[in-house]
Amino acid sequence: MENFWDFNVWSTISIVAVLLLSLLAASMLRKAIPFLKNSLIPTSVLGGGILVAVAGAYKLITHEGMFETAFFGNNGTAMLELITYHCLALGFIASAFKPSKGKLTKQRTAEIFNTGVTTVSTYLLQGIFGLGISIVAALLVSGFFNAAGILLPFGYGQGTGQAMNYGNIFEADYGFTGGKSFGLTIAALGFLSASVGGVIHLNILKKRGKIKVEEAAAQTADPAQTGDKSMPMKESVDRLTVQIALIFTAYLLAYLLMLGLGALLPGMKSVIFGFNFLLGVLTATLVKLFMNFLRKKNVLKKDYADAFLMTRASNFFFDLMIVAGIAAIRFSTLERYWGIILIMGAVGLVVTYIYNRIVAKTLFPTYAEQQFMAMYGMLTGTASTGVILLREIDGNFQTPAADNLVYQNFPAIVFGFPMMLLATLAPKKPILTLLILIGFFAVMNVILFRSRIFKGKQKTN
Repeated sequence: MENFWDFNVWSTISIVAVLLLSLLAASMLRKAIPFLKNSLIPTSVLGGGILVAVAGAYKLITHEGMFETAFFGNNGTAMLELITYHCLALGFIASAFKPSKGKLTKQRTAEIFNTGVTTVSTYLLQGIFGLGISIVAALLVSGFFNAAGILLPFGYGQGTGQAMNYGNIFEADYGFTGGKSFGLTIAALGFLSASVGGVIHLNILKKRGKIKVEEAAAQTADPAQTGDKSMPMKESVDRLTVQIALIFTAYLLAYLLMLGLGALLPGMKSVIFGFNFLLGVLTATLVKLFMNFLRKKNVLKKDYADAFLMTRASNFFFDLMIVAGIAAIRFSTLERYWGIILIMGAVGLVVTYIYNRIVAKTLFPTYAEQQFMAMYGMLTGTASTGVILLREIDGNFQTPAADNLVYQNFPAIVFGFPMMLLATLAPKKPILTLLILIGFFAVMNVILFRSRIFKGKQKTN
């Protein structure tokens, strides 16, 4: 029988409270220190950095890991990794529940499709350079995992959760010691790349007079409160409670689906459970479609999925995921590889910047700067980082760049799924995987620049 005063009863609450406290501290520091505010470093990244610094100081003084103390249940690092893992899926599920807008024009459909293809092409480019660097590094550094570089697109392109997921797969199935910390460190460097590269680019544009920095309009009311189809606030159950219930229902269904797939394909269990976010989006979409069906049949009288609250929930889960992921990094497991990690991070910054700059100027000429800032921020951090950079030059989202980030997910998932499968081939056959990535990248660019390529051929004919 547990006593209420035992550390085991409070350890999970203690970890979550410390994570949220670090977010509050980071928010206050950003407001108080102009340099931090101007740096555009996300609050969640800064919060994670605060915890890393505090944990480092604690270990220096006590020679004991802060999160491995009884106060945090003697295994706080594992709990941080679990929070990162689950919050990735919960954040995507909340995003999937947001009601979609009306019909799109042919031009907007093409732009959204191109944005999704750009996302996947950038993943591939990051994978090519990352894997190439790790293959060379494995020849020079004894014991280095030759497929480690495939984590670059997951850390930069997809963020903390996926970087940790694949790092965990490599650590558990292929013996990559410190794989989770390697992936989390790459993701942290991605956020720094978004901040450093984004700030430098914005300052260059301002000096050249090409952009005018805008302030976002303050949102004074919940948009859902004005919609006559929304669930009313005064109900027997709170509207926020309904949103959380929908999110966790979809996640429970995803878990049952993963259990079933894992039983059918036991050799793929690690990969299946690594796709928790993708299967969560699938089950959330099915629940959403079922609710829409009941709405049409007049069984449900209101739209229970609320766009405003689902956005807030999604942002909460992603913020918690990022701060927990950075706090979970075990730097001691990476002490031999810092040179390789920094080279990989710098190369990831440069190739992501150059490639997205070319794509934005070529395919999005009417709002090239806005599209570039959104895509560069997303493909080095998360969609939230892309929005942070975009707000600096398009505070009221007057261009379609913000919508492109939202709607590009479907084509990105369709084209990006093979990339996820290739990641599990890399430890077995790194050279073959590199060649496939190069070929896949070439094909995706033919698709992306199809209008330019085939238009040129038509003119020639």
